[in-house]
Amino acid sequence: MIIEAERLVEDGPQQMNNLYFGGCASKSCPSSYKFGKKVAKMLLEINDHMSKGAFEKVAEDQPAASVVVRPVEQTVALESTIQKVWSCIVEKDVGIIGLYGLGGVGKTTLLTKLNNKFSTTPNYFEVVIWALVSKDYDVEKIQDRIGENVGFSDGSWKNKSADQKAIDIYGILSNKRFVVLLDDLWQRVDLNQVGIPKPSQENGSKLIFTTRSLEICGEMGARRKIKVECLEPEKAWELFQDKVGDETLNSHPDIPNLAKQVAERCGGLPLALITIGRAMACKTTLEEWNYAIEMLKRCALPKMKNEVYPLLKFSYDNLPNSTMKCCFLYCCLYPEDYCIPKKRLVEYWFCEGLLDKFDRINEAQMQGGDIISSLLNACLLERDGEDCVKMHDVIRDMALWITRKFEATENKFFVKAGAQLFEEPDVKAWKRVKRMSVMKNEIQLLKETPKCPNLRTLFLSNNNLKVISDGFFQFIPHLTVLDLSENCYLRVLPKGISQLVSLECIDLSWTGISELPMELRSLTKLKMLDLSYMSDLENIPQYLVSSFSKLQIFRLWFKRLLLQNKDYPNEDNVLNEGHEKLIEELKGLQRLNILSTPIKSMFCLERFLSFDLFGRRTQALQLIDFREPEMFDVLCLENLEHLEALQFLDCGIMEIKMEKLSTWVSSSNCTSCFHALSTVQIFHCKKLRDMTWLILAPNLRNLDITGCYEMEEILSEEKLGEVAGVIGVSYPKSFLKLETLDLRHLLKLKSIYWDALPFPCLKHILIKYCKELKKLPLNLDSAKGNLLSIKGSKDWWARVEWENEVTRDAFLPSFKLLY
Repeated sequence: MIIEAERLVEDGPQQMNNLYFGGCASKSCPSSYKFGKKVAKMLLEINDHMSKGAFEKVAEDQPAASVVVRPVEQTVALESTIQKVWSCIVEKDVGIIGLYGLGGVGKTTLLTKLNNKFSTTPNYFEVVIWALVSKDYDVEKIQDRIGENVGFSDGSWKNKSADQKAIDIYGILSNKRFVVLLDDLWQRVDLNQVGIPKPSQENGSKLIFTTRSLEICGEMGARRKIKVECLEPEKAWELFQDKVGDETLNSHPDIPNLAKQVAERCGGLPLALITIGRAMACKTTLEEWNYAIEMLKRCALPKMKNEVYPLLKFSYDNLPNSTMKCCFLYCCLYPEDYCIPKKRLVEYWFCEGLLDKFDRINEAQMQGGDIISSLLNACLLERDGEDCVKMHDVIRDMALWITRKFEATENKFFVKAGAQLFEEPDVKAWKRVKRMSVMKNEIQLLKETPKCPNLRTLFLSNNNLKVISDGFFQFIPHLTVLDLSENCYLRVLPKGISQLVSLECIDLSWTGISELPMELRSLTKLKMLDLSYMSDLENIPQYLVSSFSKLQIFRLWFKRLLLQNKDYPNEDNVLNEGHEKLIEELKGLQRLNILSTPIKSMFCLERFLSFDLFGRRTQALQLIDFREPEMFDVLCLENLEHLEALQFLDCGIMEIKMEKLSTWVSSSNCTSCFHALSTVQIFHCKKLRDMTWLILAPNLRNLDITGCYEMEEILSEEKLGEVAGVIGVSYPKSFLKLETLDLRHLLKLKSIYWDALPFPCLKHILIKYCKELKKLPLNLDSAKGNLLSIKGSKDWWARVEWENEVTRDAFLPSFKLLY
């Protein structure tokens, strides 16, 4: 009766809307007549109940639902998530809720806690049903579990067909307000097939499930998707202490510090913390704890191998194909907690031949992006900002465990990334290795001549490499990807690099190499060459770049202004004469798809822009040492449709103008011609006064301006008014996608923007040596919920003027000293 009465109350407003003539007539007479009869009947029934009953209270507390309380251990730090889910449960328009997260993160525990909460918390549900689904999805097992909760438990019912059971279950649940809790979904559960009515606002029922996959949440039609996160360090330590016990922790004064190291290795994953904590509960000597730390580093602790990794491996096994599995394992080549650039990862996969659906990198990026999304949705990778991903420490350890235990001998991985190595690995270790990573170590010398017939991947980046012997590359015939980046002391490439005839990718960015040797011409299969931020690079021999006929990715980006090198004749060095020869050689590369390049004169830029291929392929452009013209029309770059990064370095430009803007008046996209532009850097352009043209870059995420001594404002109110007059509409809100704002050595800067801006994505502001900047475009509505960080000097912060004290106090926690 209560449910029927509530439904009539809910339908009342709709019936009122059907009336007109002041409520004297209905737009739908039959509907209103039926509704009136139902109300009259319900009132009679209520009066009858009231006449028979003795009501001593006006209202009783709503009883708890019928629920089987399940055993559960004491938990740490789940209350906030439980409350978040409970708040979704009470929302009328939320029928289906998905809880997703890493294996072992506590999803089942959370669901159990919710189940038990229904037994103690007043609610409007009549029955709460728990069913384990798991990897081996069986419709009849779920039906039997539901049947036990709704009165179908005899042998004859269990012998019915799945279709008949579904009809019976549907008939019962359709007349109840129910909660169904499904644990551990690996694929979509067809509710009709099981017999579960779809939860809706009308029936008031709920379905809550757990899964490791965000995609499953979507397939199940979840209105709310809640990620169950790993524990914060303090809570992780609290859980670990509880499992180890005070007696063990107090058995030696040094054990607590060692125990913290062990807990840190668990990465906040409750399953690992509980498993290892229990295993260490009887370890009372320093030797045992030090041994455990070493075994964890090697992914060789028995408890992890036997109890944690196999459980996590289900997510790996559930990946749909071998390509995705190979791409996932590739990520463990990077060190712990490493920010892996998504773009670079996909480029390596492409050069390795893992993305075999496409021959061109711009097409392969779609497949690579889809794989990354799938790995993120499976909680095997984590987001790290907009452009990067990372691996959870325990997931990385699991991946390394897979490469050792399950991968074939010829696919062997050798990973000592971030392992504090000071010498190259023993050459005996190289023989059967397919992929090797010794990045982020302290290796200075590669002197051996390893024989590596199977080696395809070699990561040597971020070491202190100074010398590579000429014979080092002699017997590595199948090497495909070589990463030497971030070795700033490496001055010379060995002549033996010519032996790498299978090489398709070489990354020399951030090295100290001054000259590319002509021996590189032997690398005829090269698809990717990265020469970014090579601060000492002075010579690229003529005809070297043009010899790479299969090159698809070329990056050259200077860290600082280079003086013309007098040691090499102009005809032998494509970096002389304003890079004109380099541009001519790049024109001949018909397969080029991704280009980042410096330009050193307006004449050179005009020649560059006249070639259509560059317009479609340029992702980053660096304009260096422009002395003329003083007025630069930024709309000359409008055809660079994929331009993501733009840098002005040491230019004499006074103003960056939008001279051709009037030609855009008829276009609806008149203020966003640089829609792909996400990063702008302006370094040492000492005459430049403003950056108002940035309104043409609506998706700008990173803005870095340094050493522009005449700059007074970033966006000029006067110039924006002129823009509005030209295009006939008011200018849009600025910096809606901006994440980082870095302003340094702008001695005359007074204004970023004259009014407060919403900054919905802003996370970091850095202000250094901008003594005239006394106002920030912030108010109480700016950067809401972003955990904004504002870095600057103490003196500068004290001079900042706010619209009121409340605003100042609101941003006070955001301030961090720069020094």
